Amino acid sequence: QVQVGESGGGLVQAGGSLRLSCAASGRRFSFFVMGWFRQAPGEEREFVAAINANGDSTHYADSVKGRFTISRDNAKNTVYLQMNSLKPEDTAVYSCAALTYSSISTMSSEYAVWGQGTQVTVSS
Repeated sequence: QVQVGESGGGLVQAGGSLRLSCAASGRRFSFFVMGWFRQAPGEEREFVAAINANGDSTHYADSVKGRFTISRDNAKNTVYLQMNSLKPEDTAVYSCAALTYSSISTMSSEYAVWGQGTQVTVSS
């Protein structure tokens, strides 16, 4: 059973950058699609980005395309979300999640394992 935990959130000014990390336990990490989602206060959770098991395929929400980059290091059981050109509307709790089959999905309901989340706050 894989478990995941996020780190790297914080407070940043608009236009700044942050890199989130998601460390996973378990020997099957390299088999899982990994995704990042976010949830702002009063809003539904929304898909941000996902990466397939070997890291050669990614998918992004339109709202972050060109600004965020998802990557993974299977040797370190870690997935990253590099966030550049941050905007106040990016403020949310960001969570990583593991999808225990091979196809990238944007649907949070298909992800079986979730971290606690890390707060990202972008000031204007």
